[in-house]
Amino acid sequence: MLTDGPFYTELKEKNTYSTDMQVCIENTVDKLLAQQTSGDKPGMLLGKIQSGKTKTFLGIIGLAFDSGYDLVIVLTKGTKALTNQTYQRIADHYKEFTETDDLQLFDIMSMPDNLTKWEIRQKLIIVAKKETNNLSRVYTLLFEKYEHTLSAKKVLIIDDEADYASIGYKVTDSEYMELQKIAEKINEIRRRLKDYDFLQVTATPYSLYLQPENIEITDNAQTFEPIKPAFTELVPINIGYIGGEYYFEESSDNNSAASYLFEEVMPEEIDVLREPDRRKFKIEDILISEKVMRLRVAIVNFIVGGCIRRIQLKASGKAEEKFSFIVHTEKKKASHQWQEEIVNYLVAKLVDIAKHHREKLDGLIKASYDDLKNSITVLGSQLPILEDVVKEVYSALDNDFIMITKVNSEKDINVLLDSAGQLKLRTPLNIYIGGQILDRGITIRNLIGFYYGRTPNRFQQDTVLQHSRMYGFRPLEDLAVTRFYTTKGIHCAMKRIHEFDSALREAFLKGSHKNGVVFIRIDESSRIVPCSPNKILLSTTTTLVSNKRLLPVGFSTKAKGHVVNVNKRIDELLGDYNYDKNEPVLIELITALNLIDLVYDSIEFDDGYDWDCNAFKASIEYLSSNSSDTTNKGKVLLLARKNRELSRIKLDGSFSSTPDNPETDQTVARNFAKDLPVLILLHQMGKESNGWKDCEFWWPVLMAPKNTKTVIFANDLNESKS
Repeated sequence: MLTDGPFYTELKEKNTYSTDMQVCIENTVDKLLAQQTSGDKPGMLLGKIQSGKTKTFLGIIGLAFDSGYDLVIVLTKGTKALTNQTYQRIADHYKEFTETDDLQLFDIMSMPDNLTKWEIRQKLIIVAKKETNNLSRVYTLLFEKYEHTLSAKKVLIIDDEADYASIGYKVTDSEYMELQKIAEKINEIRRRLKDYDFLQVTATPYSLYLQPENIEITDNAQTFEPIKPAFTELVPINIGYIGGEYYFEESSDNNSAASYLFEEVMPEEIDVLREPDRRKFKIEDILISEKVMRLRVAIVNFIVGGCIRRIQLKASGKAEEKFSFIVHTEKKKASHQWQEEIVNYLVAKLVDIAKHHREKLDGLIKASYDDLKNSITVLGSQLPILEDVVKEVYSALDNDFIMITKVNSEKDINVLLDSAGQLKLRTPLNIYIGGQILDRGITIRNLIGFYYGRTPNRFQQDTVLQHSRMYGFRPLEDLAVTRFYTTKGIHCAMKRIHEFDSALREAFLKGSHKNGVVFIRIDESSRIVPCSPNKILLSTTTTLVSNKRLLPVGFSTKAKGHVVNVNKRIDELLGDYNYDKNEPVLIELITALNLIDLVYDSIEFDDGYDWDCNAFKASIEYLSSNSSDTTNKGKVLLLARKNRELSRIKLDGSFSSTPDNPETDQTVARNFAKDLPVLILLHQMGKESNGWKDCEFWWPVLMAPKNTKTVIFANDLNESKS
C-alpha cells in the first residue's frame, strides 16, 4: 500500500522536490505495488540525459521504504567512477537516516559478511556495478551468507543506466539468441528472490522497448511490435534543462543564442589530433597553423567565455563560478597523451605571448569576444566591455586559472571526483581530455565548451546520446558563451539521432508505441518492407512524424547545360500545372518519384552535406500507400510554385534551409496534408547574385501527413545483428 511515511516526508522537505517530480515518484511506486514487474516486463523510469533521473529514483527509494520494501539493490553502469558517484549521491540523500540507524548503505564489494540482526532489521541499500564480480558477490551474500534474512525481504531492484545489455539478448555467429553474461547474472538474482520488483532507469531505452520477441519479420507485417515494459513513467523536465531540442532544433532559429552553438571542425583536424605526425602538424606552429585552427579557437573561446561569465557573476553580486571544457575525440590513451601535449603547449604559448607579444594575444581575445558577443547580445545578457575581458583573461593566464587534466582511466577519474561523485573543478577554468570514461553518467558542472570528434564506424543511438555531456541544467547566461565543436558529418548524425529520440519519446508520451512503431527499409527488390529495429544504425535513419518536413540542404546545381535538360523533363511531367492555384493537386506516386529522381540528377552537394534520396522516395511511397482512403492509395499531393529567388547562403553564413515560405507554402501544405503526403516543388531562379550558378532549378520539400504515426526508415542496417 502506498504510504507517505517518515522517509519520503523528510526527503521531500530536504530536497524540495517539484510537484511534477513528486507525482512521478508517487506514480512509480504506486505502479510497482499494483503491477507485477520482472526482467521481461520491467517498470520503466524514462528521463533525458542529465535531466534529474537519479534524484527521482532516490525519492522513489524513500517512498518504497515507506510502502513495505525493505531492501533496494541499485545496479550501476560498469565503471568504478559511476558506481562511486551513485554511492556518494545516495549517501548524501540518505545521510540523516544512516546517522540514526534507520538505514544501512553498502557498496557490495565492501559490504561486511558478518551483518548483525540489528543491522539486518534496518532498511538496506546495496550498490553494485553491473560487472561479474560485483553481481556474483550480490548472489553470494543474498542467497548463501544471508539466505534466510536478506533474500526473504521485499526487494526493489533498480537498474540505473539500463540499456540493451540489461536484458541482454544478442545474436551469436550461429544465429541463436542467448543471454549475455551480465544479464544472466541479474537473472540469477531475480529468480532466487521471493518477493521483488524491477525498475529500469534510463534516458536511452529504445533497445529495451524495441527488442524483438522473436527475430522473424514477415514481409506483409505493417509494424514491428516492441516488448512492452509493465509501465513507463516519465521523469519531468524542469525549467533550465538543455537538451537536443536546443542543440538541434532551436539552433535553426537565427533569433536564438542556440544558432551560435555549432562551430564546424574539419575532419582533417580530428585526424591531426589522433597521433603525432610532423608531416601533418608541427606543434610549435600551434598559434598559426590551420591544421588545428578550430581547437585553438575552442580553447581561446573557453578562456574568454569563462572570464566573461566570471565578470558577469561578480557584477551581479554572485559567487564567481568555475567552468569546464571537454575534448573527447578518441578512445585510445595515446591520443589523449598527444592532445594533452597540444593543449598544454597552446596554453603555455598563450601565457608566453601575454608577457612578450601582447598584440598577438589581444588579437585572439578580440576575435573570440566578437564571436561570443553575438550570442550574448541575442540572449540579452550583460556584455562586459572588451577592456575588462582582456584584463580578466590576462589575470587568468598570469594566475594559473587553467587546469588541464587527462581523464582516461578509472584510477584517474576516481581521484578527480568530489564528495558528490562529480568531477571536481579545481580551478576557475578546467579542461578535461579523455575518452570512454567520460561517456556515460559522470556529471561535469558548468560545461561551456565541448570539442567532440568520436567517429565510431557505426553510430548507435544509446552510445552517441550518452556522449552528449553538454546536455543538462544550464543557466541561460552560460549558454550564451557555450560552443559545440564537431565535424559536419558528426553533427548531422547526432541531429538524426536526436530526431529519432524525440519521435520515439513522443510516441511513448502518447502511448502510440503500444500499437507498434513502424520500422521500414528497402529490400533487394526495391520493395518497402519492415525491418527489425535492433539492426538499425541510427546515423542512417530518416524519422517521420506528423507534418514533418524533409528536404535537401547544402547543395548547388550541376553544369548549366545538364540542368536545363533536366528542367525540360520536369516541365514535361508537370504539364499544364496551375502554379497560381492555392491548393495542391493529386498526382500518381510514380510521377512524384520520377520528379524526385530528376531533381536529384540536377544538384550536387558541398562537403559534409548529402541528401538521402532513397529515404526521401521511400518516405513518399510509404506515406502514400498507407492512406486510410483506399481511393488515394498510390497518390501524392503536389504543390508547385514558380519564380522564387531564395539566396543560397543566409546572413549568418549557413545554407538556406527554408525554401517553402512558412506563412504561405507550409501553411497550405499543412492544411491539406491530413491523410496524404504533400510534395512541395519550388522553382528557384538560381541567380548568381544569390550565390547560385545562374541556373534555374527545382527544390523539393516533403511534408508528412498529420495522421502519420512514428516511422523510422533505415537506409543502412547493422548486419552483425542479422
